[in-house]
Amino acid sequence: PARGPARASLITVPLFETIGDLRRSEAIMREFYALPGVRALVAASGGEQDVMLGYSDSNKDGGSFTSHWELYRAETALAALFAELAEDGASPVTLRLFHGRGGTVGRGGGPSYQAILAQPPGTVNGQIRLTEQGEVIASKYANPDIGHRNLETLVAAMLEATLLHPTKPAPRAFLDAAAQISAASFQAYRKLVYDTPGFTDYFFAATPIREIAELNIGSRPASRKATRAIEDLRAIPWSFSWGQCRMALPGWCGFGSAIEAFIAGGERDERVALLQRMHRQWPFFRTLLSNLDMVLAKSDLRIAARYVELVDDRKLARRIFTLLRAEWQRAHGALTLITGQTEPLQSNPALARSIAHRFPYLDPLNHLQVELMRRYRQGRENPAGLERVQRGIHLSINGIAAGLRNTG
Repeated sequence: PARGPARASLITVPLFETIGDLRRSEAIMREFYALPGVRALVAASGGEQDVMLGYSDSNKDGGSFTSHWELYRAETALAALFAELAEDGASPVTLRLFHGRGGTVGRGGGPSYQAILAQPPGTVNGQIRLTEQGEVIASKYANPDIGHRNLETLVAAMLEATLLHPTKPAPRAFLDAAAQISAASFQAYRKLVYDTPGFTDYFFAATPIREIAELNIGSRPASRKATRAIEDLRAIPWSFSWGQCRMALPGWCGFGSAIEAFIAGGERDERVALLQRMHRQWPFFRTLLSNLDMVLAKSDLRIAARYVELVDDRKLARRIFTLLRAEWQRAHGALTLITGQTEPLQSNPALARSIAHRFPYLDPLNHLQVELMRRYRQGRENPAGLERVQRGIHLSINGIAAGLRNTG
């Protein structure tokens, strides 16, 4: 036990972000609170334990569905652990989950209201903490009236999740299905992104990742090490690059293959009916598919095909883009099968109208960006006069990001 009236102004806030760390989060926190004096110290310093959950690297590590599922499992396990600690009569400590979300869906972004309601039962107990990053701050809070509206939305969602959200867990059939889909999605994502020969070369040629790395924005370099390994690349430029070329891979990769594998693993009609019931009744699954719908609606394979022209190895370019297009189509087919929607964003007509009005102005910027990138890369050996081309690329990046939103 702690000796004397121990206090600390600075309390440890762990961050669990990779797939492996999320899976170990409950065990690590259990061991931490088993250390002598820790509970008394936290209780004396306010009695609140923040646990930060990262969305970015878990997505880059295992794909969108697996990232969200492992976050869901970690939240559930942590909530159960702190409920257990509250019942043993020792120093009381309240868990507060801190969601490290980014702007893009591939980094945990999307509508905040739905995201809060999709949290596991018992994890939003009168409070929630989350990050607002980058362009999200400007779009949500630059205008006082819009900022007030967004804060009202967050408070309303928190109150609803605390007071009105069902407290019982999702049915076992839903949880088992999600676990199976996650395993298959993880395998499909890793096979495409990490195990496909030449994928890294394709990514660095067919997206503006190199040009983004030269932008004077952000507080950290694009990669943690001086390599081109995707493992070392930071999640923001990874997601940002795929959004710029209108492929938006981090938001959908692996899902379509996973749904196909899940349906093939049992009686088709029964499994399809289960997926449709999960979509109707489970906020977690419904929000995930809603974000998937938004990502697919903002992607455009015809424009993405223009960026493929930037890959010098034409055979490699065709091979990788064929794989990407097939996986995108699987995701689109799976979404249609589960939701029954015949048109993108059918359940969100306001966003559909917004995209329909924005994209005729946005698409030409992509075509312009491809041409400018071609000139810039071809002229690197003779840099005279390339400064204006580089500035044009940077302006196109800014314009595309503003038009897409949910970008980085």
